Amino acid sequence: MTHTPSTSHPITIHWRQQGRVITHQVNEGEYILQSFERQGDPLPFSCRNGCCTACAVRVLDGEIDQREALGLSRELRERGYGLLCVARATGPLVVETQDEDEVYDLQFGRHFGRGRVRAGLPLDEE
Repeated sequence: MTHTPSTSHPITIHWRQQGRVITHQVNEGEYILQSFERQGDPLPFSCRNGCCTACAVRVLDGEIDQREALGLSRELRERGYGLLCVARATGPLVVETQDEDEVYDLQFGRHFGRGRVRAGLPLDEE
C-alpha cells in the first residue's frame, strides 16, 4: 500500500503586535493555529473554539475556510476577517493579525453600550 503525501500550503501571518512575518507550510485541512504551534510559532488565542476574537485575522490574499467560526458574524467574514483557531488550510494564504478589542467592537460595538441590547445580535443572523 502506497502512502500519498498530503498537500501543504504556504500560510503567511503578518503578526502586527510583534512586528513579525511568519510563513509555514500547513497541511491541507489542518487547523492553522495548531500547525503554527507545532512548528514553534504559537500565535495569540483564547478559547480555541471559534467563539472569541483573540485569534482574529484579516485576509490579505487567498481564502480562509472557517466554517466553525461561530464568534464572527457573516458580515465580518464577508469583509475578510477570520479566526485562526478554526481556520483550515485550503490553499496559499496571507493574513494579518488584528487587535481583539478592535474586532469585538466592529462586531458588537453598535449593540452594546447603548442600553438597548435585545434579540438580533450579529451572531443571530445565521
